[in-house]
Amino acid sequence: MTREPGSETLSAADLEALVVRALVASRTAPGNARSVARALTQAEIDGQKGHGLSRVPSYAAQAKAGKVDGFATPTASQLRPGTLMIDVRHGFVFPAVDLAVDMLPDLARQAGLAAAGFVRSHHFGVVGRHVERLAEAGLVALAFANTPKAIAAWGGRRQLYGTNPIAFACPHRGQAPIVVDLALSQVARGTILTAAQRGEPVPTSWATDADGKPTGDAKAALKGALQPIGAAKGAALALMVEILAAGLTGATLSQGASSFFDTEGPPPGVGQLVIGIDPQALGGAEALAQRVGALAAAIEADGPARLPGSRRLGLRERAARKGIVLDARLLTEVRAIAEAGS
Repeated sequence: MTREPGSETLSAADLEALVVRALVASRTAPGNARSVARALTQAEIDGQKGHGLSRVPSYAAQAKAGKVDGFATPTASQLRPGTLMIDVRHGFVFPAVDLAVDMLPDLARQAGLAAAGFVRSHHFGVVGRHVERLAEAGLVALAFANTPKAIAAWGGRRQLYGTNPIAFACPHRGQAPIVVDLALSQVARGTILTAAQRGEPVPTSWATDADGKPTGDAKAALKGALQPIGAAKGAALALMVEILAAGLTGATLSQGASSFFDTEGPPPGVGQLVIGIDPQALGGAEALAQRVGALAAAIEADGPARLPGSRRLGLRERAARKGIVLDARLLTEVRAIAEAGS
């Protein structure tokens, strides 16, 4: 463990153990806590700090309050040869994701493609990591998630859609999968949360305040509306994801979902849809590998261009060698949560 001004460096194992302790101290079953801790630690490693350690205080508070059931065990029902409905049962979503990742590859190989819908769900974390795990199993994967309201319909004034992230992953022979992961807002709400926790400003293009005015104050932005990527096109994509993740699965629409960040109200009850496609059922795995390889080579040969998601690979290598650099104040807060239950 090393220290820099305002920061502290931990190994992945130490960070994961700390998160487990904090969650177990906050009315969460050890097995669920380990699943959550793995996901949050991986988010930190991959540079997705808005989905990493910064989530522990709100997760812990919600588990203590019962807004999320830390003891819930997700269940899966196979309604058709290639479909699953996973009831998260108002618990943390990561044990449910583990269940889907275990089941979808075999179903996809049998049916050609398979889909899992999640209901009574919670914060989906780094969506790209979920599809990456399926790509590591040989599938082409897509994921869609709705979140509590944050974005207005294009031309509208009130929050209606969530940041509604989408993700895609594809096997890349001999290398880590190609991953595309993006929220449909200018920035993920978790990024603004991290800025608010640190007392840092944000670009005024990211959000409006509660009065609909552009703001650089992160705390004011959390009370206002996020701006969609691509203007009207981004808002249209947010509508599409709303229908796929909540309409198709029967989950709570974004406009009716409670916040992921506080203990107010009932469980969010949002939804997600994950699709895995077996390349062998279409053009074949070899054809896919050849074409993906050709595309990747063309991108990498074009000067400074790089494959989407490739930054995470360098960050993972660095974390393995040097550990994970964390905000010292946030670590102090999480340690206090862990110690309160000991």
